[in-house]
Amino acid sequence: MTSVATASPDTAAQSAPPRKKVSSLLRSQRRAGVWMALLASLHAGIWIGLPMLASIVLSFTQYDVISAPRFIGLANFEDLFTDPVFMTSLRNTAVYAFFTVPVSMAIALVLAVMLNQGIRGQMLYRTAIFIPQVTATVAIALVWLWIYNPRGGLANQLLGFFGIGQVSWLTDTAWSLPSIIAVGVWQGIGLKMLIYLAALQGLPKDVFEAASIDGATAVQKFMQITVPMLKPATFFVLVTSIIGAFQAFDQVYILTQGGPANSTTLITYEIYKSAFQQFRMGLACAQSLVLFVFLIVLTLINRRLMGGSNDDS
Repeated sequence: MTSVATASPDTAAQSAPPRKKVSSLLRSQRRAGVWMALLASLHAGIWIGLPMLASIVLSFTQYDVISAPRFIGLANFEDLFTDPVFMTSLRNTAVYAFFTVPVSMAIALVLAVMLNQGIRGQMLYRTAIFIPQVTATVAIALVWLWIYNPRGGLANQLLGFFGIGQVSWLTDTAWSLPSIIAVGVWQGIGLKMLIYLAALQGLPKDVFEAASIDGATAVQKFMQITVPMLKPATFFVLVTSIIGAFQAFDQVYILTQGGPANSTTLITYEIYKSAFQQFRMGLACAQSLVLFVFLIVLTLINRRLMGGSNDDS
């Protein structure tokens, strides 16, 4: 006959950690968190906050790096909105973002759904799709420079296979911006696919099983279950994609340098020209401030349209 030993209150009190030790541990963890947050805030303030503040101040000055800044008020902004090249760069950037963001998001979502089905070799496919995201944009632009080569380039070789004549992809104003957009779409698919794939793997499977029992088709499950449940991921991908599209620079600098006839001049390339070719730093800061405000407005609009972060939690 076995006897069950019960712990006495004195034994339980001895085995429990003292309250002083617990409170001391919590205080040390709190201090460590405060110090880490302080260091991160200090780093962000020095390397992000101060340059932003300096850029805002310089946007109201005439500054060429050599001479001291001279306050000129809103003259830089007046020059911006009367400059046809800057307005063209705004339009080109808006067109670039309008096509690259939704197209790459749609392709990335479809690929993520396909690669979430447990198909053979899916790790190889994921790696191949993601490689352009981690490859240097300059290297990618050089490859596409060869693809778009009017003489012997891969794109024109494929057109010749179907009996279509050669196209001047980067020197024709009708094709230059679409060619840049194609590069942006291709390069941006990888990261979006990875984010969607992570979100898909976190969805509850019992919801899809219940829908299958009710007789829902694959398309119905995708449109009525998958897409609504991916709303937080979609909002994140949308905002980061728009910001990335409005910051595109490398492919334009390597492929076209804004030409022909400013047909591929994006706002970041115009900022680069103002700052480092014309040495009009005040004007470049004003252009950067306009871009910053424009991105904030777009983010707030997207937040309102997507329902805000409170619905995403």
